[in-house]
Amino acid sequence: MTVIDISVAMQHLRAEPEDQAHVELLLAAAEDSAVKFLNRRFYRDTEALEAAVLEGTAGTEPMLISPSVRAACLLILGSLFESREDSGAVPQASRSLLTPDRVGWGV
Repeated sequence: MTVIDISVAMQHLRAEPEDQAHVELLLAAAEDSAVKFLNRRFYRDTEALEAAVLEGTAGTEPMLISPSVRAACLLILGSLFESREDSGAVPQASRSLLTPDRVGWGV
């Protein structure tokens, strides 16, 4: 299940109803890409975050989704939707929006 509502994603893309299954797949991939870049999970609301913490699935340093993370996910989604070919990276605008919340930069 995605954090961002499918209706928001469909509106962002100006997608047609027949595209919804494909948009759902790409939205999940966009959110997964953002989670991997951030090295932390994000949640829709406090209730979902608390439930994940209690279940032990929240990972380290979980967060509520912020407007910047939401925008970054939608930009990634737009990139995936428009370019059906491998672009190989998180779009630069998304990286800029995600970077302040990134943890565990590594070496």
